[in-house]
This record gives sequence, C-alpha cells and structure tokens, in this order.
Amino acid sequence: MAIVEVTVSLDADTVARVQEELRAQGLDGWLLYDFHGHNPVSGGLLGLPAMTRRWFALIPADGAPVALTHRIEQQPWTGWLGEKRVYLAWRELEAQLAVLLHGRRRVALEYAPGNAIPYVDRMPGGLLELVRAAGVEPVSSADLISAFYARWSAEGEASHERAAVALYEITQAAFRHVAERVRAGETLTEWQLRRWIREQMLSRGLNVGGDTDVAVNANAANPHYAATAEQSSPIREGDLLLIDLWGKETADSIYADQTWMAYVGTQVPERLATLFAAVRDARDAAVALIQQHWAAGQPVHGYEADDAARAVITERGYGEAFIHRTGHSMDRELHGSGPNLDNLETRDTRRLIAGVGFSVEPGIYLDGDVGFRSEINVFMAPAGPRVTTPHPQRELEGIL
Repeated sequence: MAIVEVTVSLDADTVARVQEELRAQGLDGWLLYDFHGHNPVSGGLLGLPAMTRRWFALIPADGAPVALTHRIEQQPWTGWLGEKRVYLAWRELEAQLAVLLHGRRRVALEYAPGNAIPYVDRMPGGLLELVRAAGVEPVSSADLISAFYARWSAEGEASHERAAVALYEITQAAFRHVAERVRAGETLTEWQLRRWIREQMLSRGLNVGGDTDVAVNANAANPHYAATAEQSSPIREGDLLLIDLWGKETADSIYADQTWMAYVGTQVPERLATLFAAVRDARDAAVALIQQHWAAGQPVHGYEADDAARAVITERGYGEAFIHRTGHSMDRELHGSGPNLDNLETRDTRRLIAGVGFSVEPGIYLDGDVGFRSEINVFMAPAGPRVTTPHPQRELEGIL
C-alpha cells in the first residue's frame, strides 16, 4: 500500500485571493477534485501528490474551505486550514458531496464545455452528473487556473530566465560544434548531436525534463521528429538544421523552450531564407498583437495571437503547411495549464493575463522537403508582455 507523507500546503492568503476572484466572477465556489493524479491542477494548487482515493476540496466564495477525504488517507491533510469531513463508503461520499454543494448555484470545476480546452477539461463525466444532481451548475475554472495555478512565482520567473539563457548559449555552442565537426570531415548524426546537447543541459543545471529535437532537411518537416540511435540522419554541408530544446532546473521551476535554425554552409539559399523569414514574421506578428493590446489596455486572448501569426503564413502562401497551434502555455509543466495561443487545434478564449508565460512558435512544414520553426518565450510581466528568449533569431545564417 502506498504511503503519502506530503502535507497539504494551501495557505490563507491564497484562499483570500481565490475568494475575491470567485466573487468577481459571480461564482459560489471552486470545487477541487483528484483521483490518482488525473487532475494535476487540483493536486498542484494544494501541494498534494497523486492519491489512491477520491478527494474533494471546496473553496467557497465566503467562509472556510472544506475538504472531503477518505478515512484511510488522512495524513496528507494534517496541515489543512479549513473544515475537514471524512467518508468511508461510496454511498457516504455521494451523500456528503451533495451536502457540501447544497445551496450553491454556480461552482467552478476543471471542466470545459464540449471538451473545447483539453488542458482544463479534467473532471470525469460521471462526477459532473453528481454535481448537477445536487442542483449546481458546473462552470469552467479556466480563468481561475490561469490566475492561481499557471501564474509564475517570482522564483519561477527567475528560474525560467536562467534556463532561457542556458538554452540560448547551448544552442550557439551546438552550432559551433556542428561547424567544427563538418569542417574536419568527421561524422556527426542527429542522434549524436542530441546526446551532446543533453549533456550540455545537465552540465548547466537543467536537471528536470530536459531534451532536444535535432532534425535536418525533410526530418524537420515532422514537428515531433525525434532522432534515435537506430534512426538518425547525418549532418552534412548543405543541410538545413533545426534544434528545438527545453528544460528546467528543479521540479518547482518554470520551463524554457526554444527552437533555432541554421544552414550548414556559407551562402544560405534564397528559398530557405524566404521560408524562414515567413515564420519569423509570423512569430513577431503574434508578439506585436499581444503588446499592442496590452498597451491599449485591451484584453488579449490566446486565439487572437494565433490568428495574427497564421494570417502572415497564409498570406505568404503556406497556410496549409502550418499544422499546429502558434504556442503553448508553460508553467511547471512544459505544456502548461494556462492559456495557449490556439485557434486551430482548439479555440482558446482564455485571456493572457499578467503572470502567465507561453511559447510563440509558428512553423512551415513541407512534407518530404523541409521544415521551419522559430520559437521564443513570452512572459506577461506586470509592466507588459516581455520576450524572455535572449536574442531572438532574425535571419537564417550559414555556420560554416
């Protein structure tokens, strides 16, 4: 039997801020729930690991929080600051849940109508039935997640900045490493460069979740290409080279995620330079839209930034080759739970609020030919949106 030794870490200040937001949104509470780690938002907000029995925690718009927990898993709730109720049998659980929700009209849950935002839609359908049976209208907690789970702490921001500098410097070193090996006539494969980059990341303190995609030519036309020891192309003079790399320092740190490109030669072919310019301009259009809305005091949503980037690539004639969203949320997870820049895979209507961060990474993928992507990171700082990636790439350059 697994033993969980962590103690819940929700504090009074967080409760007060959540309650203020609940009242502003006209909600009666936020019902947090988890089972076996299926809802990392709830567990992350309370500082709890995955547990083997169902638990609930209601943060009401007014009053003390209430936890409903199984009798066998009490130790993790030792530090709980509100009321604690205990159940044993399933009938008791359902009855106590109904009592917990009684008299409340609208309650936030990790739920997205129509599964529109999968990163939010964590609540089992059967549990929604129990909530509705109690006379409660489930409301999406999407904006609450952005404000209280995906938002970076000051140390999280600092850790991201350190990771961003490390990734930039590692990439520049990787390009020099490629140039040296190619000039010397030595064999260097995608897999070998991938291993070399991973070693560099560890040496720079990026100890959690670090990895890289290294791809040349047609391999770069697969956005999720991953070289292996068994399947890997050599890197030669005249190749187009893409390096996508990501990582963070500790479990509580914030990821950095970047994509850089180079031409393994001296004179970059005009066609390749033109294609790279298209993704660069799309990237910059998304950032400009976000910055302009912020400066004007207007809300900006993830789908709008996606539209701005997609419009540039479509105008250049490659709209059908831009086959993924423009960017993803980043927090303690590489693909975080905050707003994405997406109006393709989903319509992400969440606001890009102060404190959240995300990637901006439009791409053009010509199957069997070449692929392009330029990826930077943006943090919604209190003073305005800020690009955190050092020296964003402006041109496709030759490295020989």
